Formats: sequence, structure tokens, C-alpha cells
Amino acid sequence: MSKKYFGTDGIRGRVGEYPITPDFMLKLGWAAGMAFRKMGACKVLVGKDTRISGYMFESALEAGLTSAGADVMLLGPMPTPAIAYLTRTFHAEAGIVISASHNPHDDNGIKFFSGRGTKLPDEVELMIEELLDTPMTVVESSKIGKVSRINDASGRYIEFCKSSVPTGTSFSGLKIVIDCAHGATYKVAPSVFRELGAEVVVLSAQPNGLNINDNCGSTHMGQLQAAVVAEHADLGIAFDGDGDRVQMVDHTGAVVDGDELLFIIARDLHARNQLQGGVVGTLMSNLGLELALADLGIPLVRANVGDRYVIAELLERNWIVGGENSGHIVCFSHTTTGDAIIAALQVLMALRTRDEGLAQSRQALRKCPQVLINVRFGGGANPLEHPSVKEASERVTQAMAGRGRVLLRKSGTEPLVRVMVEGEDETLVRGYAEELAKLVTEVSA
Repeated sequence: MSKKYFGTDGIRGRVGEYPITPDFMLKLGWAAGMAFRKMGACKVLVGKDTRISGYMFESALEAGLTSAGADVMLLGPMPTPAIAYLTRTFHAEAGIVISASHNPHDDNGIKFFSGRGTKLPDEVELMIEELLDTPMTVVESSKIGKVSRINDASGRYIEFCKSSVPTGTSFSGLKIVIDCAHGATYKVAPSVFRELGAEVVVLSAQPNGLNINDNCGSTHMGQLQAAVVAEHADLGIAFDGDGDRVQMVDHTGAVVDGDELLFIIARDLHARNQLQGGVVGTLMSNLGLELALADLGIPLVRANVGDRYVIAELLERNWIVGGENSGHIVCFSHTTTGDAIIAALQVLMALRTRDEGLAQSRQALRKCPQVLINVRFGGGANPLEHPSVKEASERVTQAMAGRGRVLLRKSGTEPLVRVMVEGEDETLVRGYAEELAKLVTEVSA
């Protein structure tokens, strides 16, 4: 059954445009509260990133949840994976994150976690959607939910992150530049790395509600690249606005993406006989990752794009490591969802184990040229179903004769078609990608 509101990563859109409005969030809080109450006594944690609209939506969700009889515990600005962790440790029925992740401040959205710290099952999302189409009611006054604030949430999460590396671990002697994207990691990330002994230079940790992801963080790496070189740092770490994506920069200023970080983590686990099965990537994972893992005898399975699909594949196979080239990396040995800080710590541990720098450690993975072009479309007919687009995609695939890939897909969070071509010859790959992107643009007009 298709969903009306929930996408691949919750509900997301532009602030003030339906459904990202206060009245919808009030009704969503009520519907979620009613759904969770069916599971018994209902306690819901609510956290957010640093965008200014979070205050408005936090209040609306709070009113909706309590009107349904749910108790609410407010966390304030916290990374998305922190809400997943705290939902488990407080034995809550659910966790809610108010965030649009790597998007600019004028977008926002809602993500849900189950009481186990995992994505909500489809049946619960469908239940919430059904309730959204029914009249809102209020429980009797004596059953209205209560609201409290968790004041030590940051400290709890910092200790949790530190527990993902062996007791006694010290990164003394390591100089790191951290870009917090003016987002949800701005308090906790510098503390984690400093408390583990690293010398930390912090960028973009002065959120004002409007500057989240603004020319900083994991989607805009230039500032971090320059700072790593200028500071003569060993490496740089960039988070996105809600702290579930990570990218890195080596000492030369070169970007190290999610595919490379995933390889470094998986290779280390494999060397220590702690890798359970193989690795889950996505349709966008670079062919070079697959080849580098194969050289080590590690299988790679591709899931659909989106961390919920990576997680579902890991659970089905009982594997423990997966991720996306965007930097969503899941380490099931330590947590239940993509966690940028924990993933970064696992990379640092792998470097320490091999006594290598990041630039050296990434060399075993030789990425194939991959060109990605985003084409905006109006949201009408699906351009990917157009006969001329299908024919061109098949023709390009045949022309590469098994030495490359074509992937055309709609974004799950934005009105974009992503055109990706990958192969051995970069000039050829770029030409094919531009040809297909032009065609998608024409049929979308």
C-alpha cells in the first residue's frame, strides 16, 4: 500500500508549505500518539536539529501528542542517532526527530524511531496515515499527557559514543578539524573527540537557526578542506545538519567519501575477524568499492538508495556494516541506525590499528569515474517512464558493454531526478551522463 505522507526518510518539505505546517504537525502528533498508545503506556522522546522552525514544530507536536494521552520528553537539539539511542535507553515507545538533515533551513521534516531505535515499521506508518484522515479528538482531561525535559541528554550520548571504542582508547597526538554544519552535532561532537584525547579545531558550530548546512558540513566540503591544510591537521571530519552523515578530508585536503570510509571500516573488521558476512551498499555505491571488497573476499550487496533500505538488508542478512556514498554509515556492532560520530570513531580506530594516515588507508580502493547530475522536475509525470528516456538508458548501458552502469532514479526527499553514469573512461562517462540529463530535462519541461 502506497503512503500519502511518509517518504524514504520520514516526512519532509518546505516550511510553510503543506504538510510542513504547524496545523499538520499538531494533527501528526495526535495521530502518532494515538497509534503508539495502542501499544500500551505511551512515552515519546522529541529531539530536533538547529533550524529555526524546529521551535514551532516542537510545540505543535507536543500539543498533538499530549492531546492523545502520550507523555513527551523533550531533548532539544541533538543528533538524529542520539534520539534513536535515547529512545531505547529511556524505554520509550517512540522517538521523533524534527529535522531536514542536509537540506537548507527553509526545509524541515519529521523522522520517527521505534522503541528499539530503528525506523518505524511500514504498518505503523500506515496506521498513522489512516489516523491523519480521521477527526482529531482529545482524551479526557485526567489522561492528557505530561511533558518533561531531559537535561543530561548530551552527556548520555557523549558517553555512548565514547563506549564504541575500547576502554582506554586515546587519540592523543591526533589533530582533527571538525565541521559541525551549524547543526545538531555542534555541542556533542567536539566533546567526544576532545575527551578521547584528540586536539580539535571546530568549524561551523555557532547555529543561529538559519545557517544550518549553509556552505558548510558534509555537503559543502571546501571550508573543511582549506582548514585541514591551513592547520596542518591529520584529517578533517564533516557532519551534516542532523549528524547521521559523515565525510572526511585527508591531510592533503582531499575528500574521503562514504564509500571509502565504509571500505576502511569493513577492511579493519575483516582483518580482526569481526566482520559478520559482507557489506551492504546501495545502487549508488561506486563500482570500485565492490572490486576492492572482492579483493579481500568480502561480498557487497546493493540495496535501494536510502539508509532504511540499507538497514533492512543488514537485518535480513544478519550483517553488521553498511552505508551510502553520501556518508550514511551503519555500524550494527554499536548502534541501530546511521551515526556519523560513531562511524568517524570506527575510522579513527581502523587507522590506529593499521598505523596509517587517512590518505594512505584509502589507497586500496580505486574508485571508478562516476558522474551524477541532478535534474529538477515539476512533479508531474514521471520522466523516467518516458519511452525516449528508457531507450536512451538502455542504449548507453549496451554501449558500455558491461564495463559501466547507468542509474536513473527519483530522489526520495526532493523533486529531483538523479542521473548517474559510472565506468572506466571519465570523458565517456561524463558525455553519457550529460546526454541523459539533457533528455530528462527536455521530457520534464
